[in-house]
Amino acid sequence: MFRISDGLPDHTCAGRSRRDFLRIGSLGLGGLTLPWLLGERARAAAGADSALTGKSVVLLFLQGGPPHIETFDPHGDNIAEIRSAQGEIATSLPGVRFGATFPQLARRAHKLSVVRSFGSKNGGHTYEKVATGNNPLGASMGAIYSRVAGSSDPGSGLPSNCLVLPEAVDADLALEKNFESQAMHTLTPTGKLGAPFAAFNPSGGGDLKSDMELITPAERLGDRRGLLDGLDSLRRRVERSGGAIEGAGELQQQAYDILTRGIAGAFDLSDESPATLARYDTSRLFRAEEWTRFHNMKRTSNQLGKQMLLARRLCEAGCGFVTVSDCGWDLHADGNSAPALDAMVPLGGQVDHAVAAFIDDLEARGLSDDILLVVTAEMGRSPKRNKRGGRDHYGELTPLLLYGGGLKMGQVVGASDRGAARAATRPYDPRHLLATVMGVLFDTGQLRLRADLPREFGEILAYEPIGELV
Repeated sequence: MFRISDGLPDHTCAGRSRRDFLRIGSLGLGGLTLPWLLGERARAAAGADSALTGKSVVLLFLQGGPPHIETFDPHGDNIAEIRSAQGEIATSLPGVRFGATFPQLARRAHKLSVVRSFGSKNGGHTYEKVATGNNPLGASMGAIYSRVAGSSDPGSGLPSNCLVLPEAVDADLALEKNFESQAMHTLTPTGKLGAPFAAFNPSGGGDLKSDMELITPAERLGDRRGLLDGLDSLRRRVERSGGAIEGAGELQQQAYDILTRGIAGAFDLSDESPATLARYDTSRLFRAEEWTRFHNMKRTSNQLGKQMLLARRLCEAGCGFVTVSDCGWDLHADGNSAPALDAMVPLGGQVDHAVAAFIDDLEARGLSDDILLVVTAEMGRSPKRNKRGGRDHYGELTPLLLYGGGLKMGQVVGASDRGAARAATRPYDPRHLLATVMGVLFDTGQLRLRADLPREFGEILAYEPIGELV
């Protein structure tokens, strides 16, 4: 790995530090290995940009498994054991009801699409079952995007694939570890694609702004450029081995430009107006310490609104895929003095507020067709409540809500059966979701012409999208 370093020790936490971000590999040169540089030439020859639609995706992942009944399929006319514990609320779509903790989304239902026949077919906290669409590469949707588009945006220098945790918007958060943090790596796996396409985690172990900015004397920048000049000798060695790299100088200049101009601005929420910050603010909905009475919610915060705002800023600045993590949805009621479904009030309320603010913001900025929002999880919850008043792991039906991206909105796709246990119409699963997302991000016809992509892409491109959305 050819690496640019300022001589300071690396962070030892799970996230990447500024030094990690400044690795040439994470900027798209993939560690400067010979196969990667030759791949860059092949991608340039194939016209990588021709496969991109210019659209972005924000995946809001509700880690832990929210119940489909308490979210967007409340079964209000069913027996008490099955219907939503919080009741239901009418939406702007005639005859369609949501769980009562989503009043703002209910008023915007004509702008959304909810898929009630979607199931992850997964009964555990293995996020990759949905995040990858069960593709043969074992790579998340974000990693797939990065493999096609390149691991950084050539215009802004931003990583093309980002993971936004609560710590990215509040550096003072000290969230305790639990099963959700231990399983976090399964939310954005790279599988066979490898480390160059990993999601960049801006929370990476320190102050966000200082991690992303380069406050470096001019003479130090000269030294950094000297390091980059080492690419010349690498290019000469490759050429002697018979492989010319016509684009190496351009790639070298791109890496240097990213270093010198900095990219911290996209991560700085203080650039937003007070009105926008107030619109997204979910910290007022509940105190973070309220989570102590709920079991296994140590990874939960009240910062989702700002996470969604950061996701919008990243997409505007050139990031193609943003995964937003929201934890705490493991609603068994294990060890609780109160039924776990009571947690739907703050959990659902925060998602309701944050997603509504995101939708309104995109519409005000004219970005509705340019950004697709996907809200889902690794699984749903059992239709019948357990003896403790919670719901257990269940993979047959999983909440799925979508907004924007040029897809068909204002509808409910499919239905669950009378027992809220199975799809009563055509069932959809993570492969259908992956194909739908691929169709938003890529011109799949052009993608089929790309000779530089792994052979598994052929299988992935054969997946069928959710037909009612496209």
